[in-house]
Amino acid sequence: MRLLTKSLLTFFAFLFLFGCAAKQMAIPSFEAKQFDKSMYASKVDNFLILFDASSSMSGKFNGTEKFNIAQALVYRMNDTIPEMGQTAGLRSFGHSPKVSKNSTELFYGMEKYFSHNLENNFEKITEPGGLSKLHMAFDAAGTDFEGLSGDMNAVIIISDGLQIPAPVLKSAKALKALYGSSICFYPILVGDAEEGKIGGKKLAEIGGCGFYSTADQLLTSAGMANFVEKVFLDKKTVSAPAPAPAPPAAPVVTMKKDSDKDGVYDDEDQCPRTPLGATVNSVGCWVLDNVLFDFNKDVIKPQAFPLLDNVAEILEKNPIMSVELQGHCDNVGTADYNMDLSMRRAYAVKNYLIGKGILKNRMGTEGFGFTKPVALNGTDTGRALNRRVEINPY
Repeated sequence: MRLLTKSLLTFFAFLFLFGCAAKQMAIPSFEAKQFDKSMYASKVDNFLILFDASSSMSGKFNGTEKFNIAQALVYRMNDTIPEMGQTAGLRSFGHSPKVSKNSTELFYGMEKYFSHNLENNFEKITEPGGLSKLHMAFDAAGTDFEGLSGDMNAVIIISDGLQIPAPVLKSAKALKALYGSSICFYPILVGDAEEGKIGGKKLAEIGGCGFYSTADQLLTSAGMANFVEKVFLDKKTVSAPAPAPAPPAAPVVTMKKDSDKDGVYDDEDQCPRTPLGATVNSVGCWVLDNVLFDFNKDVIKPQAFPLLDNVAEILEKNPIMSVELQGHCDNVGTADYNMDLSMRRAYAVKNYLIGKGILKNRMGTEGFGFTKPVALNGTDTGRALNRRVEINPY
């Protein structure tokens, strides 16, 4: 369902973005291949996408803005890569001041790869601008991979290859020297600039174990599936059928435990100390959900008062318990603004509970902005679920 929704969104986005230009360069329809993870092992332990967001990407290739083509590559690659425990990151270089004032910035990672987290952070790169600083991205990548486990790292470079300064090859060689045979380079050229072709092929040669590709090769479903399989996956060897198993022993019935009696079994409970009577979500965490706040507000809605009164009653019945109130937001607005808004929401809940007689030194507060969503921010419903306050007893 997630992939179908994303595919539909991508399709309609391209209809809007390209309009008449699509007559000049048709962006092919796309359906991400679903790899059977039981048939493959992950070839890559850690991967990093270097994304060109410099001003030259605002130029057009066959009537379509190169920045839009590059975006399509990232979305389609992200939909195709199977989540197999890899560590992933997304670093861009060359920015519009509206996106970042840094020449290169790690927008995602390095962390365990989840496609929805990469997508949410990639959406922050909204437009191209600034000078191409690919050499600085290569230099920073050395730190990005530092301390990670595993012995195979992949660097995927998506760029038009224009306005690339001379130190790029030097920086690429330094990164290769730092990690040796454990790192491979996979440049993808957006456009047909001769200097981009030459530079991309040289980067692949420096990596030694990677290869050069072009955007038009990878925009199709089959092309992207082939790329992902070659870069990320090893097919498992099919062994001979095992002999027929002996008849199974009588099953041992194990009673699942719910130690804190919140309706979520211990092996699924991510918040095992919730007090009796607390309203919890599907993983057992005490959550004050979207009934608390309207969009862009830190004022508690009146219909939430009974919910908070129940929290006060629970704290009164557990006088030695202290809690941390954690505020969260959707992803509309800047990171700094949402971090402040999430703190104000946590304080609003704290002040309400103080008014109900709960001692303020029993309640800590922390704001996370939009860094810890519990739902996709692409819909009104998802954004509403992310406007919340969580209560963590300690």
